[in-house]
Amino acid sequence: MLTYETWDTEEKPLFSSENKTKGALDVLAWAYDHYQDDLIYACSFGIEGIVLIDLISKVREDAKIVFLDTELHFPETYETIEKVQKKYPNLKIHLQKPNLSLTEQETTFGSELWKKDPNQCCQLRKIIPLREALNDVSAWISGLRREQSPTRQHVQFINLDKKFQKIKICPLIYWSWKDIWRYAHRHHLSYNPLHDRGYPSIGCAPCTSPAYNLEDLRSGRWAGQGKIECGLHES
Repeated sequence: MLTYETWDTEEKPLFSSENKTKGALDVLAWAYDHYQDDLIYACSFGIEGIVLIDLISKVREDAKIVFLDTELHFPETYETIEKVQKKYPNLKIHLQKPNLSLTEQETTFGSELWKKDPNQCCQLRKIIPLREALNDVSAWISGLRREQSPTRQHVQFINLDKKFQKIKICPLIYWSWKDIWRYAHRHHLSYNPLHDRGYPSIGCAPCTSPAYNLEDLRSGRWAGQGKIECGLHES
């Protein structure tokens, strides 16, 4: 089995992106055959997540999904999760919470840490929880797409994740924003209504605003703070 400890680029399977799902279904079929229960999808339940869950359901109906519940998400995001669970009742969706409640975080670090030190807030409420969620698996799935930002342009289908010491699988790397929406509409998928209100990328409510630059779908994330990533995908 391809694991962090045995990583060898020569062992990585090759997938063609020249098919209907641009390699996504082939990657997922390999991943669930290779890792079986030793694999989890970390989903933010944005539109990419909704599409990826639908693709995963065609391969593994009882797949394990983890959502990093920072306790700061929009109500619409939690409502979207409930709709997904009803549509795919066999999915094992787990809401992973931080060790610190918001009250405990305020006591220790002061109020509204996401304004004063957003990196520290992400560390406490996203990075540490994901590390804990990945403790018992060898690999995880992410909905990263190369088109999303300059920091994601070199993502591969199968990646060595040095940050979490796992294998990270990214089935949607060749999908465009139009591809995502075409699939969602073609398959009549429900999605977070905030997407229709100018939020192409949706994270925690205090740190997410409508995109101000249509050429940068993540321009509404941490606007004005010089931050473009929460840290989950940085080495």
